[in-house]
Amino acid sequence: MKQDRSIVHMDLDTFFVSCERLLDNRLIGKPVLIGGTSDRGVVASCSYEARRFGIHSAMPMKMAKMLCPEAIVLRGNSGVYSKFSNTVTEIIKESVPLYEKSSVDEFYIDLTGMDQFFGCHKLALEIRQRIIKETGLPISFGLSTNKTVSKVATGEAKPNNQMQIQKGTEKPFLSPLSVRKIPMVGEVTYKSLCDLGIKRIKTVQEMPMEMMHRVLGKNGLTIWKKANGIDDTPVVQYHERKSISTERTFDKDTTDVRKLESIITAMAENLVYQLRRGNKLTACVTFKIRYSDFQTYTMQQRIPYSSADHKIIPVVMGLYRKLYQRRLLVRLIGVKFSSLVEGGYQIHLFEDNDKIINLYQAMDKMRERYGDRAVIRANGMEAKSISRWNPFTGEPPPLLANRRR
Repeated sequence: MKQDRSIVHMDLDTFFVSCERLLDNRLIGKPVLIGGTSDRGVVASCSYEARRFGIHSAMPMKMAKMLCPEAIVLRGNSGVYSKFSNTVTEIIKESVPLYEKSSVDEFYIDLTGMDQFFGCHKLALEIRQRIIKETGLPISFGLSTNKTVSKVATGEAKPNNQMQIQKGTEKPFLSPLSVRKIPMVGEVTYKSLCDLGIKRIKTVQEMPMEMMHRVLGKNGLTIWKKANGIDDTPVVQYHERKSISTERTFDKDTTDVRKLESIITAMAENLVYQLRRGNKLTACVTFKIRYSDFQTYTMQQRIPYSSADHKIIPVVMGLYRKLYQRRLLVRLIGVKFSSLVEGGYQIHLFEDNDKIINLYQAMDKMRERYGDRAVIRANGMEAKSISRWNPFTGEPPPLLANRRR
């Protein structure tokens, strides 16, 4: 790993809101919330005007409306956001030798060695200006020697600005900031650090590495390194997926068995199709259920490697029936396939025949041409919307603004 790297982190500011403002300029300067419009929805994105009221992403929409009653609430359109995201991706792809799209609105760019021909900061600035000019979207970036410091710098540069952290100044730059600014420090970890009296990155920098490791384990070691500006993580253009999953949170808690089974079937069928489309097989099936009291249970089962509906869907339904308690209302269900490997489905000598394999091939061809829901099982028709993205293209999954979580 080269020591003198030049890593840029670019982040589209309040991306969903910015897209909506391009479509309707009457939203400019007003508090805007994007997300589920029902009281059970959550805020997927909010404008800086709304943030002044204490609103933030992942906050329940009901609470956000209470904090800012005059806020404009929009359900959002994931198709529009994906289109803008793809336009930005193409601009970056044309301009740099290596980039990583880590989410729908976030990119890492490796410009190592480019300073010999063209200043890295100047190139990053030109890319940013081109994105703003061609899309109209505000975007910020941070430039440093690694991904962690660059990401933190982007956060400090916002809104719609840039920041460069010179080599050797990483620790002084990070020192006065909250430990919450360190990537991977979520609410739970932040609370644990606060309980230890650690609120500023400077405190972590002054602690022995062994102590952080002893107190927080492997995560403590990673946090200590990031706090000290140490991060050798490479920019990787493509990540091989280890698992695929989908979840559904209901607008209203339910005990409707027919509805539950229909949606579970549709979810499983769609995921199995994604396996075949990506030439993948799974060896582990997991089912997740959350009840109205927020008690969550998961159960998994190992299976012979497969990507066949008639092999996997019965396993999913079997796990559901083991976990489902009829006396409780269901809030969320989820299906996950893991232990993925490359390969096509192997015909079982005694249990399979040509007809079932030909049927899958015919259905998959129709789905490729007309959409993932062009051919579905009759008992899966209750599901109105199942994710239609391909998880094996190297792109991150689309962040659906209206997806209830």
